[in-house]
Amino acid sequence: GGRRPRRVGLVSRFERAIAEIDRANEDDPATVVVEGVERPKEQAHAELMSAMVVRLDPEADDLALLAARAHHLRRWTVPRASYPEGRAGYLRWRARLQRQHGDDVAVILERCGYGSDEVARVVQIVRKEGLGTDPVVQVHEDARCLVFLQTQLAGLLDRLGHDHAVSVVAKTIAKMSDAGIAEVATSGLPDEHLALIDEAAGSR
Repeated sequence: GGRRPRRVGLVSRFERAIAEIDRANEDDPATVVVEGVERPKEQAHAELMSAMVVRLDPEADDLALLAARAHHLRRWTVPRASYPEGRAGYLRWRARLQRQHGDDVAVILERCGYGSDEVARVVQIVRKEGLGTDPVVQVHEDARCLVFLQTQLAGLLDRLGHDHAVSVVAKTIAKMSDAGIAEVATSGLPDEHLALIDEAAGSR
């Protein structure tokens, strides 16, 4: 599974697939500033997710890295507002997104020469099937949660206030493994955010 062969001068199917995923994400109308550069949000988040998966699992294979890159592929095309307010609407929206991310990455991978078993594995990771039993899916979820905390906690605090932010972060931490939670301390978050995460972890 999924290891890259050594090659000279040729672009591997892995590199082609990563480039296609990045191109698909560059149309995101929302932007974020990363290291002083304004970038399409999902494209920047996909790169952060890839880096985080490698940090959590230096042995991650190509299929895990493709899933990381495609975890929110073209997410903006299904707006939250297209589903009803409230938890039931939110869960339907999330389920639809996970289906779509899987469908979209499957098309790209098939075009880049991946076989049906490999495509199915990437789709399974993207859709988080096997969370709780599949260690690769758990690394994916830990990485997603860590990127969320790194990139969105400040905005969450501004928007929701301290108490509500604590309850959202507690739900995030509940999805993470002990190894993932341990990474929070080394993720470069400011002290006030680390204190809030500690509070959320204590409230679980």
